[in-house]
Amino acid sequence: MIKFEHSIFALPFALTGAMLGWREEGFALAGPWGKLVWIVAAMVGARSAAMTFNRILDAAIDARNPRTANRHIPSGSLSRAFAWGFLSLSAGVFFLASGMLNGLCLALSPVALGVILFYSYTKRFTASAHLVLGLSLGIAPAAAWIAVTGGLDWRIGLLSGAVLFWTAGFDIIYACQDVDFDRREGLYSIPARWGIEQALLLSRGFHVVTVLLLMGLSWVYGLSIWPAWPVAALLLYEHSLVSAQDMSKVDLAFFTVNGFIGIAYFAGMAIEVYRNV
Repeated sequence: MIKFEHSIFALPFALTGAMLGWREEGFALAGPWGKLVWIVAAMVGARSAAMTFNRILDAAIDARNPRTANRHIPSGSLSRAFAWGFLSLSAGVFFLASGMLNGLCLALSPVALGVILFYSYTKRFTASAHLVLGLSLGIAPAAAWIAVTGGLDWRIGLLSGAVLFWTAGFDIIYACQDVDFDRREGLYSIPARWGIEQALLLSRGFHVVTVLLLMGLSWVYGLSIWPAWPVAALLLYEHSLVSAQDMSKVDLAFFTVNGFIGIAYFAGMAIEVYRNV
């Protein structure tokens, strides 16, 4: 039901936040290395809890949607009781990892979990659900910064904003698959409200904002902006795969290309930070 690769989208951006925090601390010997395992554990725990809650809450809706009817709870291959148990375990891992990082992470962990669980309700009342999902993933870089530095800095908000608009943009693409179903069910999404063509235009606009924010992040940290270029190239490729007339490659655009975007950006920023030690 929940796969590790479901956490890969935001994880490289969280690691980028941790790396920038470590740089801000002057590359202290302890660095983030002793915290890296707990950062990853917190990411996986939070993401697993959020996705499990989404599957539980949407089980009846998923059962009526031909695209999702074979998911584990609607198909009966996993029980709701098991899902609730897994959700509790995942949330427990998240809180434990937050506490092992520092006091501020622990204090903010209920807020973070509340945001990412709340997302599952939003498509029932607002087409801005994509932005709430973006916020859910956008928390990750700021959280990793806090884990390393013990505080917060406005500059890391640029990375959180980039992740927010990147996520909202690709979630709009993914939602284009369910336009007819969402309209029948009275569910809210940007494609269901304004149509696929307009939704894809907005998705492209969000991804332009993503690249601009990544460039701004590099600028405020005194780094070269070039790590944003692979992201821009991959986003262009992602949008070339889909159109209002052909959504057959949406899985390639959504899962594969977005996975490479995070990895490429983290690798680029790691090179740039190393060059500027």
